[in-house]
Amino acid sequence: MSVRPTTTTDAGIAAPSDDHSQSVGPNGPLLLQDHYLIQKMAHFNRERVPERVVHAKGGGAFGTLEITEDVSQFTRAGLFQKGARTESLVRFSSVAGELGSADAGRDPRGFSMKFYTDEGNYDLVGNNTPVFFIRDPQKFSDFIHSQKRRADNHLRDNNMQWDFWTLTPESAHQVSLLMTDRGTPASWRHMNGYGSHTFLWYNAAGEKFWVKYHFKSDQGIKNFTAAEADAQDPDVHIRDLYTAIQRGDHPSWTVQVQVMPFEDAADYRFNPFDLTKVWPHADYEPITIGTWTLNRNPENYFAQIEQAAFEPANLVPGIGASPDKMLQGRLFSYPDAHRYRIGANYLHLPVNAPKNPVHSYNFDGAMAYRNPTDPVYSPNSVNGPAADPELWKGDSYDVAGEIVRSAYALHSEDDDFGQARTLWEKVLSDTDRDNMVGNILGHATAPEVSPEMKPRVVEYWRNVQKDLGDRVAQGLGVNGS
Repeated sequence: MSVRPTTTTDAGIAAPSDDHSQSVGPNGPLLLQDHYLIQKMAHFNRERVPERVVHAKGGGAFGTLEITEDVSQFTRAGLFQKGARTESLVRFSSVAGELGSADAGRDPRGFSMKFYTDEGNYDLVGNNTPVFFIRDPQKFSDFIHSQKRRADNHLRDNNMQWDFWTLTPESAHQVSLLMTDRGTPASWRHMNGYGSHTFLWYNAAGEKFWVKYHFKSDQGIKNFTAAEADAQDPDVHIRDLYTAIQRGDHPSWTVQVQVMPFEDAADYRFNPFDLTKVWPHADYEPITIGTWTLNRNPENYFAQIEQAAFEPANLVPGIGASPDKMLQGRLFSYPDAHRYRIGANYLHLPVNAPKNPVHSYNFDGAMAYRNPTDPVYSPNSVNGPAADPELWKGDSYDVAGEIVRSAYALHSEDDDFGQARTLWEKVLSDTDRDNMVGNILGHATAPEVSPEMKPRVVEYWRNVQKDLGDRVAQGLGVNGS
């Protein structure tokens, strides 16, 4: 029979009791000097970090990225060189719901990946859709507020959502995807992931390319209908992923990239940096570059999933940002959110710390674990760490223009409804279309959706495609064409 270890305080001191607080006699008041009780209560009060403002409910696992094809002509990034195997972490999530929300609710799914490379952490923060609702970060907090709870009654309100969407035509492509059964995936294993944004790749010679990432589920795509989603266990996705990996059924994704020559962007028919648009595969066919497999469950959910911090600003040599305005906004907002939610030294936590050595002049702050020795400033004359600009040769592009607050300049085929129309007319099956109409009607007939809002909903979908709009009008009882 094994000997049980002695309970200790967080300082490693043997605990006086697991069961009883210190009191004045058996029936008297408790004592402030019971430091063990005080420590347990104080820690319990702080046991939850603030939940994420978005993507609060989620789960994740660890895995391996393996590159099987040579793409060195496009990028110098070590993790994308043929034969490279990189440990990684993923966190899947829903966007609008709180920590206790249902996994299967109608919502986009976050698909955030952290790759622990030899050159530092590379984070790819995407969704299970290749597009988003807006194209400028100025609108982001307003969009999220429209999806959250009302200020007066603290209830979710579909009328707010339709109010925002119908006044924001650029949302049509993403809302179309959301209202198909893709908005209710059957599991995280049975959905694709996308980097969504456009990124810059550059090779060892400094030649530049624009890229988009695709992670195609090897399990196939499987979705719930609205009725099936409503009937699910609230934790269906967390349970499914954990149990699949636990039984050795390791999910995998085929990794693909679309590559656009750098010069093509200037006069491409759509703005290639607009997050509400995709690059048609006929223009830039996805190239398979490897596979990504999840093979290890977290040992502690809080430490490895809840405290995991993903940020698009974590870019390794060979990969850069693009002029995608939403990406530009996220480069700041994500690490700023982590500093608020977890603390200034969130990158010291094991799940967020890189595997390679860190040589930084940042130090101190709450909960600092990784502390530098002198020198603690740059420049210095005592052989402290120094930057290497050569590693970043290619991480730049020319820009010019007057400082303005403006929408993107339109390209020849830019519009807000065209790609949503293509989805309806050329991608969805008849069953998909029927379910999409049913999902729209289910959402737009919620009790809080006002009579005045329903004609706006109809107009929104008629702008996407007339037959679709007419079917919505019939279902909502809205007259006129």
